[in-house]
Amino acid sequence: MTLHIKILGGGCANCDRLERHARAAVAQLGVEATFTKTGDFAEYARYGLLATPGLVVNDTLVSSGKVPAVSQIVTLLANVLASESESETSNVER
Repeated sequence: MTLHIKILGGGCANCDRLERHARAAVAQLGVEATFTKTGDFAEYARYGLLATPGLVVNDTLVSSGKVPAVSQIVTLLANVLASESESETSNVER
């Protein structure tokens, strides 16, 4: 499974740091991920982002207004992967 990660922010230092942390977390997990970065206010509104930077994983806002530590992002990504794996398993069982 490939994660789709989006960094919401206008290119400030915290946005750049969030991207570095997210890339490090992906590397630690050994998973594939695509990265996009946007400063588009319409995207902020789409995700309900009130404070940048924002971290979106597979179209769900998982963090906003702060730069989580790499270990916290690893946990967030692992939870997303586990959740999606469970939903795929339940769909197969039906």
